[in-house]
Amino acid sequence: MSKLTRFIQYYKPQKKTFFLDMTCAFIIAALDLVFPVVTGTFLDDFIPNREIYLMIRYGIYLLILYGFRTICYYIMAYWGHIVGVSMEFDMRSDLFKHLHTLDFKYYDDNKTGQIMSRLTHDLREITELAHHGPEDLFISIIMLIGSFILMVRVNWQLTLIIFFFVIILIWFSLSYRKKMLDGFKATRRKHADINAHLESSISGIRLCKSFANEDFEIEKFEENNLTYFQSYDKAYRIMANYASGNNFLIDLLGVISIVGGGIFVYYNLITVPELVTFLLFTNAFVRPIRRLTQFMQQFQSGFAGFERFLEVMDIKGEIQSKPDAFAIREPKGEIKFVDVTFKYLENSKNILENFNLTIAPGKTVALVGPSGVGKTTVTHLIPRFYEVLKGQILVDGHNIKDLTIESLRSNIGFVQQDVIVFYGTIKENILYGKPNATEDEIVMAAKQANIHDFIISLPEQYETVVGERGVKLSGGQKQRLALSRVFIRNPPMLILDEATSSLDNATELAIQDSIEQVAKDRTTLIVAHRLSTIKNADEILVLTDEGIAERGTHDSLLAEKGIYSELYKAQFKGFIPDDINA
Repeated sequence: MSKLTRFIQYYKPQKKTFFLDMTCAFIIAALDLVFPVVTGTFLDDFIPNREIYLMIRYGIYLLILYGFRTICYYIMAYWGHIVGVSMEFDMRSDLFKHLHTLDFKYYDDNKTGQIMSRLTHDLREITELAHHGPEDLFISIIMLIGSFILMVRVNWQLTLIIFFFVIILIWFSLSYRKKMLDGFKATRRKHADINAHLESSISGIRLCKSFANEDFEIEKFEENNLTYFQSYDKAYRIMANYASGNNFLIDLLGVISIVGGGIFVYYNLITVPELVTFLLFTNAFVRPIRRLTQFMQQFQSGFAGFERFLEVMDIKGEIQSKPDAFAIREPKGEIKFVDVTFKYLENSKNILENFNLTIAPGKTVALVGPSGVGKTTVTHLIPRFYEVLKGQILVDGHNIKDLTIESLRSNIGFVQQDVIVFYGTIKENILYGKPNATEDEIVMAAKQANIHDFIISLPEQYETVVGERGVKLSGGQKQRLALSRVFIRNPPMLILDEATSSLDNATELAIQDSIEQVAKDRTTLIVAHRLSTIKNADEILVLTDEGIAERGTHDSLLAEKGIYSELYKAQFKGFIPDDINA
């Protein structure tokens, strides 16, 4: 399916309004041709024959027609824009829904600001194209055909001369089409880049100020801003060449009409009233040409945004539910890794290689070890955030690839070290774990996460707005808010990736009981650097670059006096041994 066909498909939901808009456009184009015809009648008949009553009558007719034209123009100006905005609305909705089908890898490779630019700026130009494009094209075609026929009826020889220069004008316009499209696509890319930089810079403003790096940030912004300016400078230079060249050729048509018409009058090939009528028809003929040149500019600008829209829409998420996938109901929670191999980048080393792990239903397993050995990777593979290269992951004996993604992830409670707190109230953030939860469930979840007392101490309590990214909360408060989402969701499987890393010792001890309580009789996987939080785990696995180096309970691993024992002693003695990665 061509890009233009895919664009036209978005008119289908708006077909009634679009048809009304095009009907009004047709009426306006037809009425614009009436005036030159009536003017010719005045010059040839009414004025020479002194038909005063006919002049007044036809003047009233014209007044009524132009009143009707005003109504049509209002419909075009309002409902035409509604068509464009509705199409932009549909495209933005489709793009936002599609973004939620894409894998983590897409978000790893693309900046947030660039994605936002595709959702906002790129689609904004489409509104004007969707509205004015068909109108301008339709009105121009009607007026070109109508005025051309009327010009031929007045004098076909002079019409052919005019038409020859119109062909030159069309050739000139087409020669600039590709240049303009490339130029405006470049501006879209640069706009996305500067948007990404702004998003990054503003979200990191506290870090910037803490390092006194304002001048550095300003310098980086100026570089991006200059590149952005230069992209528009190039695009507008191409557009200026196109517009000025077209205007010159259009003005040339007027010169040819008047000079050629004067010569035709001199040789008695046309009368003066016929020449005046012909010039009016020429004016009606030139107007749609000007409209078409503007349409070409608008088309290139708007379609550049639509092509960037399609670039994302054509990306297909690799991790999707199979057609014959089934939903897992009330899982017991057995999780098993069978010879799993995985790496993030194609040319990089394997993070996991022939990795095997079994977590029995209702048991708690903890992963510890140096950074970069794959602890967090294990937690990301269970919900299928990434796809394994080799091997399989089983839940209750079922390959997770055979399960629907929605049912798999809805049965897993996930708390990460980097807590996401949305702009909104505390209540809304807790409800993210279970949107249909009751007030009692919200309060109970907050109490389990040991954050209820803090919440009720606030003036607005659960209706308190936490600010963007939860800036009004401390690290520990955000962590507890994230835990409350898990508590309210009450899933059969839990994944806690450094879930207490932001808590102070007192708060950690207070919340540890809650974690152990909610983990009771649930399959739980914990990734932790603070080993005091996993002492009661049923099994602890020590990961290194070579895979699982040690496994056992807290007491048995301490007795082995191996890596785990050294890690544990180091945390309480305040030092890290040199051979920790051995």
